[in-house]
Amino acid sequence: MSDQAAGFQAYSEQEAIRRAKLQELSEQGKSPWLVTHYPVNAISAAIKERFEALDGQDVAIAGRMTSRRIMGKASFAHLLDSAGVIQCYIKRDDIGLEAYQAFKAYDLGDILGIKGKVFKTQTGEISIHAKEMTLLAKCLKPLPEKWHGLQDTDLRYRQRYLDMIVNPEVRDTFLKRTKIINAIRNFLNSRGFLEVDTPILHTLEIGSAARPFVTFHNTLDIEMFLRVETELYLKRLIVGGFDKVYEIGRIFRNEGMSPRHNPEFTTVEFYQAYADYGALMTLTEELISTVAREVCGDTKVTYQGQLIDLKTPWPRISMAKAVKDASGIDFFAWQSDEEARTALKERGIHAESHFSRGDCLAELFDEYVEKSLVQPIFVTDYPVEISPLAKRKPDDPRLTERFEFFICGSEFGNAFSELNDPIEQRARFERQVAERRKLGGTKAQVDEDFLNALEYGMPPTAGEGIGVDRLIMLLTDSPSIRDVLLFPTMKPIS
Repeated sequence: MSDQAAGFQAYSEQEAIRRAKLQELSEQGKSPWLVTHYPVNAISAAIKERFEALDGQDVAIAGRMTSRRIMGKASFAHLLDSAGVIQCYIKRDDIGLEAYQAFKAYDLGDILGIKGKVFKTQTGEISIHAKEMTLLAKCLKPLPEKWHGLQDTDLRYRQRYLDMIVNPEVRDTFLKRTKIINAIRNFLNSRGFLEVDTPILHTLEIGSAARPFVTFHNTLDIEMFLRVETELYLKRLIVGGFDKVYEIGRIFRNEGMSPRHNPEFTTVEFYQAYADYGALMTLTEELISTVAREVCGDTKVTYQGQLIDLKTPWPRISMAKAVKDASGIDFFAWQSDEEARTALKERGIHAESHFSRGDCLAELFDEYVEKSLVQPIFVTDYPVEISPLAKRKPDDPRLTERFEFFICGSEFGNAFSELNDPIEQRARFERQVAERRKLGGTKAQVDEDFLNALEYGMPPTAGEGIGVDRLIMLLTDSPSIRDVLLFPTMKPIS
């Protein structure tokens, strides 16, 4: 037996006591595991909100007992349900001696069903006067001590179920997460976008930098890759005749982990035919500000002590101008890739031997600009070398009609006027595959089916991807992406 398996058998004193109680209940034919359902007809928050209408009415609630005060023939307990906490008043004469003795033997963490009348105590606390009580599930492990809660961050992420029991604000974060995603969906639906689903398993390794997770399909006898984006399938739908499409879904990248990165994360990608990146800037700022108002009640939110104002319109600045303003280096003055790499080396910034002028501008942006972009802003007109799917600017083919938007020094979304020229797209894909293979993607391939779709004609289109988890971090004032993922990726305990 492994040490870990043996650890599950080594019960603490409290665990042993709880298991002995369970054994006694089982021997009496009163095991909670025999209960199959309970007629819940009310939740804590609704009882408090509708007290005037429910005062004196019978209700049936269920939840986890988180506190208890035994005072002779009467006791108080608090039940935690899906909506919050409510007090229950339990009197021996009302539920009977046997039931009252059973209640006194229950443990904190046990899940109870209680039927009784709604009332308000002399101290003004809305409560349930119990008439009947049922043990629905036995908690075999003691909950963390009340006042200190569950402080170990690693344990909180690994045992999210326990985190939500003892830290109510955690549940609030995930309730808010759902509201944010619903608000995004409602906004796009109201603008005429169609929600779709595209494949998670891909047969091709695509993308110049994102490293995919690899799996194997036994029936087809081929390697497959978890998607690193939803873009190419969504654009196929634009070719097929849908003018506005979007997808909210999981993306998988076999890359590093940090407070802002998790190997699997959620994005929303949307595409609009007959629009350019300028139209998406307007749509984006309206989307983010609308979601903030609906979920937080205001466009002004506080993130880690900083007041962020999401009110529209947001400022716009080109990447080249932002870099020049911050560093004094002029992208347009470079005559060659070598000159650009030299400029980086003179500033002590590492430049790979294959870096183009566009790559160098991006490195300077990361070094001098990104962290300073606290209030929402659009950074526009990225070099073509780092924008393989974006359309060139008609007045300067070195640049593309692309933007990213930044808040609190972090990139939240990426968008561009989509390249719909199949001939140029093939050339860019081929360069992208070559770059991917340099980075170890030996099986990277050109997506011939996507190019085939483009050859049937894709209308002028603009598309964007937004990191949903980062937006949730902002709107819930959460410092780490792990705080907004119910079950973040964790290394197993050996």
